[in-house]
Amino acid sequence: MKLVVDTSAIIAVILGEDSRDQVVQAAEGMDLIAPASLHWEVGNAFSAMFKRGRLSSSRAIEATERYQEIPVQFVEVGLSEAIRLSEEFGLYAYDAYMLVAARRHRAPVLTLDGGLQDAAHQAGIDPIEIQ
Repeated sequence: MKLVVDTSAIIAVILGEDSRDQVVQAAEGMDLIAPASLHWEVGNAFSAMFKRGRLSSSRAIEATERYQEIPVQFVEVGLSEAIRLSEEFGLYAYDAYMLVAARRHRAPVLTLDGGLQDAAHQAGIDPIEIQ
């Protein structure tokens, strides 16, 4: 079964955050998919952590190596559909791309982002919620 995985879930795994084990368990046996934007969002998350003093470049490089080991299939998403969902649910485009991927592939979304979970519910997409 396919599962759309978002940046928050990936970051939790590669940085060993408290929710890591729950994310890994939820994704076990699933075919992970994501829009190509995931790749750039991971880098953006690291840069935000640099600015806040939460992450060193050496730790980010180690995490990047773990990220590259995760078998994620990148899928195309329609920009027009993402723009519509972005406006409809008040999302950033990056989050809307996740919903478009989930709709196109009839897959749930694994996210730690409460706003994306809510938008997925509203869009008729099952979010996999991690406590």
